Amino acid sequence: MKLTLGVVGRLRAGPEKDLADDYITRAATLGRGLGFPAIDLVEYHPKGKTDKGAISAQVLSALPTGSLRIVLDERGKDISSTEFSCRLARWRDEGAAHASLLIGGADGWSHEMRDGAAAVLRFGAWTWPHRLVRIMAAEQIYRALSILAQSPYHREG
Repeated sequence: MKLTLGVVGRLRAGPEKDLADDYITRAATLGRGLGFPAIDLVEYHPKGKTDKGAISAQVLSALPTGSLRIVLDERGKDISSTEFSCRLARWRDEGAAHASLLIGGADGWSHEMRDGAAAVLRFGAWTWPHRLVRIMAAEQIYRALSILAQSPYHREG
């Protein structure tokens, strides 16, 4: 199953971009042996669009046909890294060809983006800067694959 981390907005060169890219590269290397042949980061640039409905519609239309949507949203559910890993494995084993973990813009996602999503998740009740959410999402993809690989990277207390 191909994985995409889809992000509304552009991140300029700097330490945050480098760290997110590093986690995506690590995940892509690890994922190939686990049935995840490609892991990519895609930036969506909603030119001239400012409301979350228009941005959501543009991103929805750009997703690969049949892609499972994993939407990060403040209304989402908190799950553990292990549960996220299990969900990815289940979707892969059920034959899903593609899944997109999606980070919205400053105003979040419209209800159309959340409706029909395979999962609506959040990183807790706190508000996080967009640049950090990108890093955290990339790291969680890498961590999920590390769990599936039974790597020592993820250690349970």
